[in-house]
Amino acid sequence: MSRRADFLAANKGRRRVTPGFILLTHIREGDAEPRVGFTVTKKIGNAVVRNRMKRRFRALAREVIAPVAQNNRDYVLIGRAGGIERDYATLARELAAAL
Repeated sequence: MSRRADFLAANKGRRRVTPGFILLTHIREGDAEPRVGFTVTKKIGNAVVRNRMKRRFRALAREVIAPVAQNNRDYVLIGRAGGIERDYATLARELAAAL
């Protein structure tokens, strides 16, 4: 996902809060492939920290979200301040539980 309107629409969907991230899920109209988006704000840290967090989110999406993703759904991961310090395995367990 890359359009702002898609992220705003996802914000109206279901929200799961964990210590490392917030997961938004939104059901779209039609029969389309699932989409994943990531948001990491400047509150999290500088560009290096934000990019590291987005790389982790991409890996989590491939490992955890892709096998269980449903059509017509948007999944948005929003980084939280404690997420970069959390272990990858912990983030994966939290994401699996949030789905």
